[in-house]
Amino acid sequence: MSSEVYTQTFIAFNTALIVLLAWVIIVLIVDPYIARRGRNLMLLNSVIILSLLFSQWMGVYFTENALVAARLVTSIYEYAMRPVVIAIFLQVISKDNKQWILVVINALIFMTAFFSDIAFTITADNIFERGPLGYTCHIVGFILLVWLVVRTIIRYRQENSMMTLLPILIAFLIFVAVIVDSFILKNYYISFLMVSMVIGCVMYYTWLHLQFVREHEEDLKAQQRIKIMMSQIQPHFMYNTLSTIQALCLSDPQKASETTGKFGTFLRQNIDSLSQTELIPFEKELEHTETYAEIEMVRFPFLRIEYDTDDMDFEVPALTIQPLVENAIRHGIRIRKSGVVRIISRYENGVHVLIVQDNGKGFDVTTLKDSDGTHIGISNVKERIEKMCGGTFEIESERDEGTTVTIRIPEDK
Repeated sequence: MSSEVYTQTFIAFNTALIVLLAWVIIVLIVDPYIARRGRNLMLLNSVIILSLLFSQWMGVYFTENALVAARLVTSIYEYAMRPVVIAIFLQVISKDNKQWILVVINALIFMTAFFSDIAFTITADNIFERGPLGYTCHIVGFILLVWLVVRTIIRYRQENSMMTLLPILIAFLIFVAVIVDSFILKNYYISFLMVSMVIGCVMYYTWLHLQFVREHEEDLKAQQRIKIMMSQIQPHFMYNTLSTIQALCLSDPQKASETTGKFGTFLRQNIDSLSQTELIPFEKELEHTETYAEIEMVRFPFLRIEYDTDDMDFEVPALTIQPLVENAIRHGIRIRKSGVVRIISRYENGVHVLIVQDNGKGFDVTTLKDSDGTHIGISNVKERIEKMCGGTFEIESERDEGTTVTIRIPEDK
């Protein structure tokens, strides 16, 4: 094949890669759904690969026109930057920065070509000669590819998703491309490594976007579960309250009237909280709990609710404390002659600590998942604390001793 045909093939081939890579860059810029860190890393990688394509383009020109010094510069740049592409792919998967040590070492070795032939040299006759460290780029690239595969498996091994195969497939494509370029089809005009890198950018963008779609679907499912819980919670509390009022109408009409007034106050002050899935002030949730407790103590006068709330300046999901108190009353302290529920809030080292403690009969915490579906499950409260507040939920219980629920909400959440 003539040199002119080689040149035309090279121009057409690399133009296609440049157009594809330019499209990836445009999509990355306008796509609002990819996390900023992933977008910035992929944009950086796309720009580097684009620069390598142009460098290779210029290298062909310098080779054909015997511009030895210029060809030396482009060759050093290409050998120094190729591992950078793999390192950035690795950075997308992991925040570990140790791989950059290898990248820097590789770059320093090939920069010696300016004054030494230890890596490579281009003779006065425009002939490329590889030195004793000429395969450093290949070795570093192989190490980084293995590193990429290992980090991918470690991070996503529990997901059992085909999506985790994409980064591994990219590593495999780059490895095969290097083998083909170096030992099978030694053609400077067409680089299969550049093809694999461009394909890698496209595949990584697809992978990042699929990651967003999956996370978005999980958020939607979580919100849907919360809405379902809220729809179940509202009639449950109102049913109990109305049942209490109904019983009082027969035994104590005056107290029934007072309880009806409390119930009306509860509805006026808390109806918005009951219908929303966002956080509300702890003080508002405490008012809800106090109203509920007052109504329950009408039915069970031997019960007592104690409040030790030093910390009030934080937010919680609606219907967080009241369900815990409800569980304590209905399934714990009603068997006691003097049942007590304590609600404690305090601030400790940047964390809002909320405790609901009772002296009830206690239970086996391993049976939570099998708890009665007719009342708000503790597991539901736990899920909302974790998802909506980024907090933690711990429960300790001993039979015939009582139960303690501890919620910790970071201040920055």
